[in-house]
Amino acid sequence: MATILDNIQYMKGVGEKRALLFKKLGIDTVDALLRFYPRGYEDWSKITPIAEARGLENPVCIKARVLTLVTEHRIRRNMTLYKFKVRDDSGEMLVTLFNTKYDAQKVHPGSEILLYGRVTAESFRLEMSAPKIRDAGYQMIRPLYPTTQGLTSNAIEKVVATALTAVAIPEILPPAIIRENSLCLREFALKNIHFPQDADALEQARKRLVFEELFLHQSSLLLIKNVNRGRTPCVMKGDYSTEFASLLPFSMTGAQKRCIAEACRDMMESRPMNRLIQGDVGSGKTAVAAACCYNAVKNGYQAAMMAPTEILAEQHFKTFSSTLETTGMKVALLTGSLTKKKKEAVKAALENGEIDIVVGTHALLSDNVYFKALGLVVTDEQHRFGVDQRATLSAKGNTPHVLVMSATPIPRTLALIIHGDLDISIIDEYPKGRQTTRTYAVNSSLRPRIYNYIKKFIAEGRQGYIVCPLVEEGEENTGLVPAEQYYEALACDEFKDYRLGLLHGKMKPRDKDAVMRAFAAGEIDLLIATTVIEVGIDVPNSAIMVIENAERFGLSQLHQLRGRIGRGGFSSDCILISDSAADNARLRTMCDTIDGFEIADRDLALRGPGDFLGNRQHGLPELHIADLSADLSVLRSAGARAKTLLESDPLLKAPENAGLKAELDRMIGKMKNN
Repeated sequence: MATILDNIQYMKGVGEKRALLFKKLGIDTVDALLRFYPRGYEDWSKITPIAEARGLENPVCIKARVLTLVTEHRIRRNMTLYKFKVRDDSGEMLVTLFNTKYDAQKVHPGSEILLYGRVTAESFRLEMSAPKIRDAGYQMIRPLYPTTQGLTSNAIEKVVATALTAVAIPEILPPAIIRENSLCLREFALKNIHFPQDADALEQARKRLVFEELFLHQSSLLLIKNVNRGRTPCVMKGDYSTEFASLLPFSMTGAQKRCIAEACRDMMESRPMNRLIQGDVGSGKTAVAAACCYNAVKNGYQAAMMAPTEILAEQHFKTFSSTLETTGMKVALLTGSLTKKKKEAVKAALENGEIDIVVGTHALLSDNVYFKALGLVVTDEQHRFGVDQRATLSAKGNTPHVLVMSATPIPRTLALIIHGDLDISIIDEYPKGRQTTRTYAVNSSLRPRIYNYIKKFIAEGRQGYIVCPLVEEGEENTGLVPAEQYYEALACDEFKDYRLGLLHGKMKPRDKDAVMRAFAAGEIDLLIATTVIEVGIDVPNSAIMVIENAERFGLSQLHQLRGRIGRGGFSSDCILISDSAADNARLRTMCDTIDGFEIADRDLALRGPGDFLGNRQHGLPELHIADLSADLSVLRSAGARAKTLLESDPLLKAPENAGLKAELDRMIGKMKNN
């Protein structure tokens, strides 16, 4: 008998060519096919009387008797209409078929049929055009699937039906989980999500599969945490955070001190730290990271900090070097652009222990990078790194402590699903002296005044950004202007006497790097850019930002962009330009608050979780059926139950958890390969 992990190609009705079409839909195994849930259903089991179908927006199923012969009307070449009347107990209706002689031949006066489609009213007469027709005894709920060219919903339906009878469907949830959460069995759920017996069976199936998906998701992240947290020899004996604080030219906020204390406490445990420092833009995460690195070195270990870009790595290197210059600690930089000689010197010094703290990019992941005593790994802007990349860097030490930092505020509930493998500390205070950025939402009619306003800032010696939304390939007639065209227009006209720069994702890395360095050095007055500046460097002199077509961005992304300004001691302004009346209220949120977590909560309510669970989140299992906008309560209960189970059986060695363990091992392996 076929198994659920078999290649889809060998299923009856598929074959090599059709398997390639299924692959376009992300389906390569029978398991992936059965998790390819319908996007909707045609409910042929729910009968609507003709009289009650008038004015309904959605298609309905009508059971009626054929009153008349089918009449044929050839209206033009290649277009023939077939018309006939039907009746039920509530009234009559005209039916029109288009070029479907096969269906027309199945219709005979006096026979009872099912018609599925939309009913319209024309001159007091009810009519259904181009319905689907079935025998009266059909009465089932039929699945509708997402399709690709060459692969129809009907074709997918047939293969799914074959799979459900051809393979044994293993149960993967422990009996206690099924019982305590009143869930149906997995085999029943998969059969009824694709071919529901009735509406109640469909509801039971969805309840089971949503819970299962979220439970597996949470369990996989918690299992990664348990596996990563065996024991570590890198136990810190002392907490030197007060000593570190004395090195700073400013006083840390209470939130920074709390996060450092939580991290230092973790590092004194025999289980390795795996903690996320989540803080708004400008909240002082770098100082927290530096304190933890200092603490590791004082305890006799090395620390490594990985940043997503060279320019950000250099910025951290300079900050660490200046802060620690009086301590005797050796700080080094390791990036791809260093000369071979410099790279080799840094690597040798890391291996023999001469370097205490190294700051670098992906270059730290190279096979020939070795440490003498790596005790702490820090990753900045963690959404730019996958779970496996964190693991690769950690593997260069003997189970070191791990600290990850993110400037993307995420609603606390969603943090469960995005950061389930991490403990979370939140910096929810701004350092003293941080300037509040004023934000305005205006329409494009004010653009000339906005340009003059930008010039006012530049005249005062400040710098600024104009951010353009990314124009996707093939995206036409949207009124959007690509950053290159926008730059050229400004350089030739409004800002021809100013120093402009251009930055977008399609530029070569070295060209992007050169532009950002020039901007940081004050050689560019106004930078025209796409969202590549979202994770940028600290340019305290930038004090004005204009975001074109602001309706194209999520609130959290707008907040991230806005965080590029207001980082110095200057009054700063962010101007959101949008002509979309529908987005007025949403953009007003940006004007009302600078609290990233409040904005994230509103963004979740307005736009759903897509901004938080999109392509930027690497190494996370994909959600196929759960809708976090509607299923947050299920996420909470599934997460709590997963935590309880893994606390009682951390590595799932109990016999009743064998099916769950096998499924999670498969999922985790897939996550690491993404």
